[in-house]
Amino acid sequence: MRSVGLDVHRDFCEVAIIDAVGARSRGRVPSTREALQLFAQSLARTDRVALEVTGNAWEIARILEAHVAGVVVVSPTDTGIRQARAKTDRLDALALARLLAAGSLDGVWMPDEPVRAMRRRLARRSQLVNARSRVKNEIHAVLVRRLKGRPPASDLFGRKGLAWLAEQQLPVEERESVDAGLRQIAFLDGEVAEVERVIALQAIGWPQIGRLMSVPGVNLIVAATFLAAVGDIRRFESASKVVGYLGLDPKVRQSGEGPAKHGRISKQGSAHARHALVEAAWSAVRQPGPLHAFYQRVRARRGHQIAIVASARKLACLFWCMLTRGEDYAYAQPSLTAKKLRRLELTAGAPKAQGTSAIWSTNLAMRDAERALAEQAELAYKRTVADWAATRPAKAGASATKGHASKEPSKG
Repeated sequence: MRSVGLDVHRDFCEVAIIDAVGARSRGRVPSTREALQLFAQSLARTDRVALEVTGNAWEIARILEAHVAGVVVVSPTDTGIRQARAKTDRLDALALARLLAAGSLDGVWMPDEPVRAMRRRLARRSQLVNARSRVKNEIHAVLVRRLKGRPPASDLFGRKGLAWLAEQQLPVEERESVDAGLRQIAFLDGEVAEVERVIALQAIGWPQIGRLMSVPGVNLIVAATFLAAVGDIRRFESASKVVGYLGLDPKVRQSGEGPAKHGRISKQGSAHARHALVEAAWSAVRQPGPLHAFYQRVRARRGHQIAIVASARKLACLFWCMLTRGEDYAYAQPSLTAKKLRRLELTAGAPKAQGTSAIWSTNLAMRDAERALAEQAELAYKRTVADWAATRPAKAGASATKGHASKEPSKG
């Protein structure tokens, strides 16, 4: 069995092979589909190939995996090649081959076709939303430069805000910038709506997305972003594995006989999924229920920012429990969940129903009753935590966490 290392570039791949004879460089292979097919056919069925994650690494891996025993795609941060004193394409390929032969490489998970398609659509939506935000900021900057003050509407780009913007007296060049920005926003709105329609169409056939949307504060984009990041939830043995995969676990430093010290979150893994969970936490903690009580409890001790991140971590653990057990959120508000699922269908292109005013009025009454039940669940959570804290054994020191005795008064 041979170990093959590929240092992947846009135009070529540097190849190195380790076999019974030793390690040697095999030159370069063009990064084209035809050349890679020929290279894959020249490999043996018992060979194993290693390459680092790059923009075209997944397509190269798919071409090679049908001809070899296995393809290992690794993160560049896990190989140590970046810190090498001598770094060339040939040396990088040889280093990958040696690490593969020694069994020192842990491959990253390779997503299947539906997950990869969802990732690309979510990434395209994120790019469009960021571009739209930049244009909106440019229009706000024009108003600041011309001392126009704050608009009378909370949303400058709503109906009332646009009417106020059209009445403003601006120099010709500034008016041209505003009009051009509004045209760009209109175009980007259409593109965002189209990609959200495609995402919704795929989400309808993905039952796990509807299950995650039963949590108050979790919408289509949050649920799809989480599932696109983690893929098959059965890959993770516990909720803490998911938390670490998303980079929401704290860094730990410990040496000698001293206590372990926990720092800020590691921020490893998918930044998009981490940001989506934080945004969902902002909305979830405003709803009555155990999540709201958990947020208040952490905020009283550690402050708002840490409490929001802790709530995002709690959401990741909650998602793992729901998906592994195949259950919806225990404290879900059915009318709110039904409304979100109906909005998902409308986004996917389902026809609108006529004469639904009576239905929505009934849903409003149901929402009030469900919020009352959620408040009762929140009160039960608070009582459980209070009883648990009362029965805990007393700990020495000024802090409940080992290695974190506080020297200053709490800011909570």
